Amino acid sequence: MSHTEHTTASSAMGISGRIAAAFQANAITPLLALVALLLGLFAVMVTPREEEPQINVTMANVLIPFPGASSADVEKMVAAPAEQVLSQIVGVEHTYAVARPGVAVLTVQYQVGVPRTDALVRLYDVLNSNSDWLPQGLGVMAPIVKPKGIDDVPVIAATLYSHDAQSALSLERVAASIESELKRVAGTREVKTIGGPGRAVNVWLDPARMRERGVSTQVLQQALSAANLGLPSGTVVDVAHGGMVTVETGEFLTSPEDVADIVVGVHEGRPVYLREVARVEAGAKSPTQYVWYTPGAGGADAKLAGQVYPAVTLTVTKKPGENAVDVAKNVRTRLTELQNTVIPDGVTVSITRDYGQTAAEKANKLIQKLAFATGSVILLVGLALGRREAIIVGAAVILTLTATLFASWAWGFTLNRVSLFALIFSIGILVDDAIVVVENIHRHRMLYPGKTLAEIIPGAVDEVGGPTILATMTVIAALLPMAFVTGLMGPYMSPIPINSSMGMAISLAIAFTVTPWLALKFTQSGGEHAAHGPSKITSGLQRFFKAVLTPLLASAGKRWLLGAGIVVAMALSVGLAGVQAVVLKMLPFDNKSEFQVVVDMPAGTPLESTAAVLQDLGDYLAQQKEVVDVQAYAGTSSPITFNGLVRQYYLRSEAESGDLQVTLVDKHQRTEKSHAIAQRMRPALEKIAERHHARIKVVEVPPGPPVMSPIVAEIYGPDEAGRVEVAKRLAKRFQATPDIVGVDTSLKEEAPRAFLRVQRTRAEALGIPVAAIAQAVNTALSGTDATYLRDGLAKRPVPVRLQLPREDQVGLQKVLSLPMRAANGAMVPLSELVTVEWGKIDYPRFSKDLMPVTYVVGDMAGNKRTMAGSRRWLGTA
Repeated sequence: MSHTEHTTASSAMGISGRIAAAFQANAITPLLALVALLLGLFAVMVTPREEEPQINVTMANVLIPFPGASSADVEKMVAAPAEQVLSQIVGVEHTYAVARPGVAVLTVQYQVGVPRTDALVRLYDVLNSNSDWLPQGLGVMAPIVKPKGIDDVPVIAATLYSHDAQSALSLERVAASIESELKRVAGTREVKTIGGPGRAVNVWLDPARMRERGVSTQVLQQALSAANLGLPSGTVVDVAHGGMVTVETGEFLTSPEDVADIVVGVHEGRPVYLREVARVEAGAKSPTQYVWYTPGAGGADAKLAGQVYPAVTLTVTKKPGENAVDVAKNVRTRLTELQNTVIPDGVTVSITRDYGQTAAEKANKLIQKLAFATGSVILLVGLALGRREAIIVGAAVILTLTATLFASWAWGFTLNRVSLFALIFSIGILVDDAIVVVENIHRHRMLYPGKTLAEIIPGAVDEVGGPTILATMTVIAALLPMAFVTGLMGPYMSPIPINSSMGMAISLAIAFTVTPWLALKFTQSGGEHAAHGPSKITSGLQRFFKAVLTPLLASAGKRWLLGAGIVVAMALSVGLAGVQAVVLKMLPFDNKSEFQVVVDMPAGTPLESTAAVLQDLGDYLAQQKEVVDVQAYAGTSSPITFNGLVRQYYLRSEAESGDLQVTLVDKHQRTEKSHAIAQRMRPALEKIAERHHARIKVVEVPPGPPVMSPIVAEIYGPDEAGRVEVAKRLAKRFQATPDIVGVDTSLKEEAPRAFLRVQRTRAEALGIPVAAIAQAVNTALSGTDATYLRDGLAKRPVPVRLQLPREDQVGLQKVLSLPMRAANGAMVPLSELVTVEWGKIDYPRFSKDLMPVTYVVGDMAGNKRTMAGSRRWLGTA
């Protein structure tokens, strides 16, 4: 191109050239660059750092009690109608229902992205507007709504235990005091204690003495309630002082002695005190859950590995938008400050979860990788074009990243492993615009050594402006559709397409504005550069490519041969996946410092037996060199993870349910990844569980969005017996498939049930209501809180609980000997009013989107053969 032609082309520049000409010497350009840099630094400081992307995964559980009803009645009269009502809500993706004896548990799962507030408003609106959907006298109680979302996952968990084996009750009292202290920490949302039996004044019933003195459980309950009452009664005139005197009447129970001294009846002309018909003790309630802590061989207390200490766990969640790193750090600091004050000497606090710390580690690691990638690009540009050009490209990349971080914060993203991965992923394409512009300016300087940089830059930018814009828009068009993927995967991975697209747009803007200004300020003049000639590296590269490409340009046969070689290489690379040399996966396994063992015992297993199984499993885990500690939870769930939130592990509160939360040593202190460790331990854990007829699942925190299970089969059909049969056959096929582990179904094993059928004619003749009989049995076995203590000290209400002692809850003999007061005052044993009928427990009944369903689930061991095995099974199923 001649000088005249170049001048003509410059006068007819496109938009990119005109932008470059306007900004290359403008005083506002460095100011805009400084603003972009400061905005990025601001975003780094204020953007919350979190373990997982902050996505709206809103779901709510609606519990509808129907006392005394069978699973079939609950399903037909409560669960199915309630599911029809809840399916009216806008934005609901699925509705689930589980009909259990005496209660319906419905789950409303909203579409991902529906704001929590909007979801709950819609739910309450539908429930309130349909409050008359069942008859008032049916016995169905008011619905209880338990919303759950990503913010319900604790960011930090602290387990309290004592080396002198203090009781769980005393640890629970310490935890109750800590709760209010931690709630004062800025950013905390909910502070909750898991474990501990709870304090109560236990009134252990003695059926024989009750019968001798003519006292029934109903009489005891009424007497306790009536004796614990105080009311403001009004005012009277104070004659002595001329004012008014406030009058209060009544008395509250303040101590176990007050409870024991209550008169509950009259027998043979003398009062009957409560202590004469029952044993009154202040202490722990009958346990419904056990929590304990076991040090592992990889922790600081390795010499105590395998020892079991009663424990409670404090969990802390954060408010939406708060920085998980700051909240967790402040909670840790506050716990340290409470040592030897609120936390007594001898009580040890072990931080068994700190998502703030792991979020900070991941963010710092990814920022280091981001810096390394940026530095590598600058180094390569420096080698190819020169030091000054490398500085220009480096400055453009840094400004692009800082501006993108600010845009990401403004969009609502947090700093997490997905959003930072998006920036690392983008580095390769973000630098393209700046490199293309700088390289063309470099070329024009050599073509037109007599021109000044101010004359060269607009034309050089304009020459590559159109293709650069087209390439940028093409990349954005390829990435952006990923932001519209539905389900959990879409919002979870959305930072990648959105951050990358914003970064590309910002990169283009900086390439046309800031890069020309930098080139004008930092690049040497064209004539001076041309005098030096090409560098040694450039000359060497030219000789290499000339030697390689010249034969191909001269011979058509060699070009065809090259094309065939490329096709063969592509076929071989794709074939690696077919022979399992390369495993195709959605996401790689993450190297976490925790995993979970979920234990399910046969239906009807007592809590103590579940605890014994957890003890055996914990003993094995504690002896492994990678295990720091093990926290066991029997009859309750462990602190939920994002994975457990979707799988609804927080609803696991039956006596046959248990969890083990396993903490591993830091990943920098072990050679194996957490997935390999979990897979290595799985066979031994399964053997231990098999001895106890237990089912276990080794649950790892997934690297991506959680699912109900890696493999889920949903069996639909109107006939329950048919679904059960298909589910059993399907479970066997799962178990027979290599590398499918943790197979389970929604079916419950058969367990005995004793039904006390009331002899209505006999009961009505004696004037004893059926409800009184049912309430007496419930009081004897489950306990009834007749009233509450008013001692002025307890943080939580202390109930006065009527119940049979645990040693009397063996068999039905003591229950059937409970006395019932007839209308004529005579005492009739319960055995004369009921008939014992033996049967099997009611199975829970499941439905999804108004259709009856049975689930079969499984997990994959993560080996190469897994997917092949799955395909073999699917081909023959």
